[in-house]
Amino acid sequence: MNHILLIDDDLGLSELLGQLLELEGFKLTLANDGEAGLALALEQKFDLILLDVMLPKLNGFEVLKALRVKKQTPVLMLTARGDEIDRVVGLEIGADDYLPKPFNDRELIARIKAIIRRTNLQIDETQPSIHEYGDIKLDPSRQEVYCQDMLLILTGTEFTLLFEMLQNGGELISKELLSEKVLGKKLMPFDRSLDMHLSNLRKKLPDRTDGRPRVKTIRGKGYIWLP
Repeated sequence: MNHILLIDDDLGLSELLGQLLELEGFKLTLANDGEAGLALALEQKFDLILLDVMLPKLNGFEVLKALRVKKQTPVLMLTARGDEIDRVVGLEIGADDYLPKPFNDRELIARIKAIIRRTNLQIDETQPSIHEYGDIKLDPSRQEVYCQDMLLILTGTEFTLLFEMLQNGGELISKELLSEKVLGKKLMPFDRSLDMHLSNLRKKLPDRTDGRPRVKTIRGKGYIWLP
């Protein structure tokens, strides 16, 4: 049973979400302010955290920033509808996805399941446990990545994005396909989630020794991972 932490000070919404998630087979733990939520997130193991932006004591951004120093637990941020800045900031500091309030119950469940699914990659036993691509080594069973023999601290979304691009190295991979395979959702106009995750990934990868970029952006089409 997947265990979800909901950090939200809206008691009415929390109660409704609790009922919904339990009906869907999830175990739920609640926190009604950022300070209590962060303490729980650091002390216990959760499969996913639902994190509201507007919280007392510590806001959602402060919680996420402090969490990412120590843990890469998947985080789905709940933002105000139409507040693009909140979404961009959340993605920049390590959120896996966002969902504007008010949201559709089915959309929430679909997003949760997609994040958990990509965090728990299905391992093909016929394939080698360690995948090597130039100076990068990936271990899907441990969700670990080494580059130039340094361990990279990646979120589950960043790991999946990197793995997907490496497996298609040298080929153009469209943003539409990446959005569906990595984020579990269709690419929508003006949705910058994929761009932000790739930007974060680029910052974490050390420069290549030959000075070439790792990723080439083909404007309006997608990306090419350069072997």
